[in-house]
Amino acid sequence: MALIVQKFGGTSVGSVERIEQVAEKVKKFREKGDDIVVVVSAMSGETNRLIDLAKQISEQPVARELDMMVSTGEQVTIALLAMALIKRGVPAVSYTGNQVRILTDSAFTKARILQIDSQKIQGDLKAGRVVVVAGFQGVDEQGNITTLGRGGSDTTGVALAAALKADECQIYTDVDGVYTTDPRVVAKAQRLDKITFEEMLEMASLGSKVLQIRAVEFAGKYSVPLRVLHSFQEGPGTLITLDEEESMEQPIISGIAFNRDEAKLTIRGVPDTPGVAFKILGPVSAANVEVDMIVQNVAHDNTTDFTFTVHRNDYNNALSVLQGIANEMGAREVIGDTNIAKVSIVGVGMRSHAGVASRMFEALAKENINIQMISTSEIKVSVVIEEKYLELAVRALHTAFELDAPAGKGD
Repeated sequence: MALIVQKFGGTSVGSVERIEQVAEKVKKFREKGDDIVVVVSAMSGETNRLIDLAKQISEQPVARELDMMVSTGEQVTIALLAMALIKRGVPAVSYTGNQVRILTDSAFTKARILQIDSQKIQGDLKAGRVVVVAGFQGVDEQGNITTLGRGGSDTTGVALAAALKADECQIYTDVDGVYTTDPRVVAKAQRLDKITFEEMLEMASLGSKVLQIRAVEFAGKYSVPLRVLHSFQEGPGTLITLDEEESMEQPIISGIAFNRDEAKLTIRGVPDTPGVAFKILGPVSAANVEVDMIVQNVAHDNTTDFTFTVHRNDYNNALSVLQGIANEMGAREVIGDTNIAKVSIVGVGMRSHAGVASRMFEALAKENINIQMISTSEIKVSVVIEEKYLELAVRALHTAFELDAPAGKGD
């Protein structure tokens, strides 16, 4: 008998009919003899509706009160799912994050889980009940309701699986697993049977939207086997695991991630003196702008050109900060570009194979795609290119690294 934590997102519980379908799925697992804990999100669109209500009162609602309100979305779905299970003869009980005692810090709207008291859940499981827990929320030391930020239900699911020492944490979503790249861009993309935590973390951080980064980090830290599955289609999904051995037999590259939400900024003709990087990036960081890739070029006249990328939403903020820095430092000019994208190849196989980066560059060169910036780590290579070439680049790399599904193969 296994202990399984199952997490269902907003689209999976988006209507009463879908909640009934989830109850049927849970019942089948229960009939196999497994102990089940289910974590659910609010019904799709509900959290946005609640935030819109708050903004009708105040453009910047007090974070504590916002958490108090948006946490109610999950309270509806846990009760409905428990009712649907009980109707089917499956004993069930629902709990909010507060009732289970998912203890968090006090960073409202983006709280982090500190501890989970699993005693209550263990007692219910021993009594033969399915336990339904509200995702996305917890409680701080003072008893205030907190929320974990967007996608926080994934983190709740993984954290509960870790606290309960579950055999598997299953994340049910609207895709049937993790693919070599987005199938909407590459029709020949393949579903991966298995991927390592390390690869999944890189994929998630580089633009793959299947799983929340924090959830993958948590799962890797506590060695919780994660499986991504489709809510309403049967199939094995993708297992995310610590085990690298099988992956070493597979292609060098496991997947290709990409991100359109990039912008590039360059400050030219800065005096090349010690501490120049900090003088530029210190104020940018203080403005709460996260910097991604960085390139510094030193010229013959003892000046340097300093280029970095940021999320496109932060572009205007970063640009105004940089213009202030340029005036202070006597830089020649500041230029920016919002028509860029980042493409990355990811795979633990890179550790044992040479020439992966040159193979990537060759594939892009054949398509006349110019590389503007390069960043590497042990298991990934990222490049910045013009956004208009993004899909062409992804398709070319997918073929170059032999990730295309064989003709006639369908998942």
